[in-house]
Amino acid sequence: MAASNPETEVTLRRILELALPALGVLAAEPLYVLVDTAVVGHLGAVPLAGLALGGTMLSVLTSQLTFLSYGTTARTSRLYGANRRAEAVAEGGQATWLAIAVGVLVFVLGEIFAHDLAWLLAGRAPIADAAAEWLRIALLGAPAILITLAGNGWMRGVQDTVRPLRYVLAANVASGIACPILVYPLGLGLAGSAIANVLAQSIAAVLFVIALLRERAMVRPSLAVMRAQMVLGRDLILRSASFQICFLSAAAVAARNSAAAAGAHQIVYELWSFLSLILDSLAIAAQALIGAALGGERTDDAQRVAWRITGYSLVLGIVLGAIFAAAYPVLPHVFTSDDAVLAQIPYAWWLFVVQQPVAGIVFALDGVLLGAGDTAFLRTTTLGAALLGFLPLIWLSYVFGWGLFGIWTGLTVFLLARLVATVWRTHSGAWAVGGA
Repeated sequence: MAASNPETEVTLRRILELALPALGVLAAEPLYVLVDTAVVGHLGAVPLAGLALGGTMLSVLTSQLTFLSYGTTARTSRLYGANRRAEAVAEGGQATWLAIAVGVLVFVLGEIFAHDLAWLLAGRAPIADAAAEWLRIALLGAPAILITLAGNGWMRGVQDTVRPLRYVLAANVASGIACPILVYPLGLGLAGSAIANVLAQSIAAVLFVIALLRERAMVRPSLAVMRAQMVLGRDLILRSASFQICFLSAAAVAARNSAAAAGAHQIVYELWSFLSLILDSLAIAAQALIGAALGGERTDDAQRVAWRITGYSLVLGIVLGAIFAAAYPVLPHVFTSDDAVLAQIPYAWWLFVVQQPVAGIVFALDGVLLGAGDTAFLRTTTLGAALLGFLPLIWLSYVFGWGLFGIWTGLTVFLLARLVATVWRTHSGAWAVGGA
C-alpha cells in the first residue's frame, strides 16, 4: 500500500475539473449535429431525411466501438496511478493503432454495404439513395472517429480532460464554418455536409496523433497489447449492442402505436439522452480516479471515492428530476404544438423524471466499475437487465397496447435492475483489485 493518501485530494472541485471538460466533449457532437441539421434542412425533406438516416447508421456503427475510449481509460488510468505515465500514454498509442486498423475495416465494410443498409431501413426510395450518398463520404472519417475515441480514452486515463475538449471544439468549430459554405456557395448540397463531417473528425484525429508523437508514444504496434484491449472491447461491444437493440425496439413500438406516440417518445427520449450526457461526465471522472487509485494499490481509497462520486451523482440526479418535474407545464410545448403528441407525453414524462435519481447512481457506479476494468460483470448484468426486463416489456406493450407507459416502464425496470446489480457489486468490494 502506498504511503500517501491521494483520496483526501479527491474533492468536489477535483471531480468537477475532470467532469466539466468531459461534459463539453460529450456535448460537442450533438451540438454540431444540430448545426448540420439546420444547414441541410433548407435543402428540402429528402436531403434532411437522408442526413438523419445516414447519420444514424454512422452513429450505430461507431457507437459499438466506444471500448476504444472507455477500455483505454480503464487500462491507462491504472498505469498512471502506479506512477507509470509513459507506459500509460504508450497504451494510448497502441489503442490508436487499433483504432486505425478497425477504422479501415469499418470504412471498407461500410462502403460495400452502404446502399444495402440504406435500402433495408428506408426501402428503395430517394431517401435511401441520399442516405447512402452521405454515408459513403462520411465513412472516410471512420478511422479518424475511432482515433478520437482512443485519444479521449488515454487522455482521460492520465486525468487530462481539458486537451480533448480543446481538440474537439477546434474540430467542430472549423467544420461548423465549412458546412454551410460547402453546402450552399460551393453547391455541394448533402455531399458538402458529409465532407464537413469528415473535416471535423480529421482535425480532431490529427491533434490527438500529434499529442502522441510529442510524447513519443506512437511506437511499433504490439499485437499482445491490442489483443488485451480487444478483450475489454468484446464485453463493452456486447453491452453497447444491448442498449441499441432496446432503444431501436422502443422507437419501433412507439411508431407502431401511433404517430403521436412516436413523436412524444422522441421528445422525451432526446431529453433523457441529454441528461445522460450530464450524468456521464461524472462517470468519466469516476473512471479516471478509480483506475488511478487501483493502479496505485490504494484499494480503500478507491472504495471511498466510488461512494463519494455516487453521492454527488445521486444529488445531481435528484436536482435534474426536480427541474424537469417543475418544467412539465412549459417544456413539452417548446418541442411541439401538436395536441395529440402533447397528450401522449405524460405517459413517458413522469417515469423519465422518477428515473433521474436512479440513473444518477447507476451511471456513477458504471463509471466506477469501468474504471476498475470490471467489464465482464457490467456486460452480463446489462445484457440480463436488457433482455429479461426492458426488451420484453417493450414488446408486451406492443401486444397489449400499453403504449408509452409500457415502454418507459421497461426502461425504468432496466435501470432498477442495474441499480441493484451495481450497488451490490460495489458494496462487495470484489472489483477493487489493485495493481497496474
